[in-house]
Amino acid sequence: MTSPAILVLTTGGTIDKNYFDALSAYQIVDSGIPALLTEARVALPFRVVELMRKDSLEMDDADRAAIASAAAQAPETRIVVTHGTDTMTETAGVLAAQVPGKTICLTGALSPARFAETDANFNLGMAFATAQVAAPGVYIAMSGEVFDGLKVRKDRAAGRFVAL
Repeated sequence: MTSPAILVLTTGGTIDKNYFDALSAYQIVDSGIPALLTEARVALPFRVVELMRKDSLEMDDADRAAIASAAAQAPETRIVVTHGTDTMTETAGVLAAQVPGKTICLTGALSPARFAETDANFNLGMAFATAQVAAPGVYIAMSGEVFDGLKVRKDRAAGRFVAL
């Protein structure tokens, strides 16, 4: 059985941040997602499209519309979206409303993928698995759990997502 190709839309967020010591600040840089997928030896076909490089707190309705448009217009029916965790659930709501019939899984990281101790690799793997096997709908894969994208929230105090 051949798995269908997966589209990966990158939007920025912590997963693609890098720490510049001289600046004492994080900046979103070119996406490290293609390198992570290569390192993980992902064998199924995939395509990566960088849509934007934004912290999710800086995203607006136009950005969410662009993500939904890219997902809706793509030939792939299985999509992973890398996204900042602070407003991931807002984007999930837009995708659920505007992109029916596709399996979409959002994921991100609580520490940058470029850090030695990061959750990025695991979360990306969970999102890839979810995109392959889940029914059409919108999901969020974080910290070893897969959530209905419309029934989850980020618990900032606990540093994780929780089901509603």
